[in-house]
Amino acid sequence: MIWIGICLLGVIALLPALVSFRRTTLLRDERETALVLHQAQLAELERDLVEGMIAPSEHDSARLEIQRRVLGTDMLPAFVAGKGASTGAITAALIALPVAAIGLYLTVGHPSLPAQPLAPRLVALQREDHRNDAIIDRLRDQLKQIPAGDPSLFQGYVLLGQAEAGRDHYAAAAQAWRSAIEQHFDPEVAARAAEAQMMADGGHISPETADLYRRALDAAPANAPWRMTVQQRIAQSEHQ
Repeated sequence: MIWIGICLLGVIALLPALVSFRRTTLLRDERETALVLHQAQLAELERDLVEGMIAPSEHDSARLEIQRRVLGTDMLPAFVAGKGASTGAITAALIALPVAAIGLYLTVGHPSLPAQPLAPRLVALQREDHRNDAIIDRLRDQLKQIPAGDPSLFQGYVLLGQAEAGRDHYAAAAQAWRSAIEQHFDPEVAARAAEAQMMADGGHISPETADLYRRALDAAPANAPWRMTVQQRIAQSEHQ
């Protein structure tokens, strides 16, 4: 069934080209092009005479010159292959295009093949995630051994939150950053904690998260680049 769909899509893609090709008049050679041009000039000349745009004497002299050029077209070279060869070549090219595309596809794949490259990537991501779990667990153990009030404890929880947020573990990141501001309140870290909690809640801003946003905004410097974002979050919480 999938091959029928591929062939149908190929026909639909080529249909505009085939329709326009059938409606196009192909000139066989330079001689025929010149004849068509001179015939159009004669028709225009007759129309100008009827409308009174030129005098009869001017019409006669111009008509004689065009007729002389028509006779001169016999000296132009003719294309021996003619219209049939040009039409056949273009038609063959249009048909060969999807055939060549399918042949190129078959050299590296097949519609029935599963998405094999995806499975190894998922396995590699899982292994990497497990390795990161071990690293983060060691970091947590080290943080538990640091006495309260030590300045390095704040930096450690900030680093832990960044690691969790980098893995899209927003709830864990929010918890780590909350632990950091318990040691030392930093408005930017507080805003990060509130943002991570909002992401963990699927975009919903709870009253507790909104309060954390307000605390961060009150303590933020006037030139903080994230002030506008926090203000938008607070306004969003008031409309929920």
